[in-house]
Amino acid sequence: MRGDALWTTSSRVSPLRGACGVFFVVAGALHFLRPAAYDAIMPPSLPAPRELVLVSGAAEVAGGLAALTPGLERPARWGLIALLLAVFPANVHMAVNPEQVEGLPAALPRWTLWARLPLQGALIAWVIAATRAR
Repeated sequence: MRGDALWTTSSRVSPLRGACGVFFVVAGALHFLRPAAYDAIMPPSLPAPRELVLVSGAAEVAGGLAALTPGLERPARWGLIALLLAVFPANVHMAVNPEQVEGLPAALPRWTLWARLPLQGALIAWVIAATRAR
């Protein structure tokens, strides 16, 4: 494979793809900057919560960088979709058991935690749209 074959589709990143990539890079970086916030929403049944937080953060950064790299649209798409599905149980845990989430503001209406769940689907749709070949 020639080195420039990676760039055959287009060497330009669309604004939609750029926003998506940056979003996931920043979101992933937050796993390293504020890991306790992510530790708190991990279901207690999962082993090694801190390690899972860091792995998911690294996966978000990698997926975001892949989305920003022309030619890596397909791996970015499938990696980010897999990640969004993998972290969904933590969001469900937070909605079902908010009293177990340390640091969650008591004044936060419970409906907001449930309303967040469909956001995963919206993020998946965004990833698909952003990483579509032009």
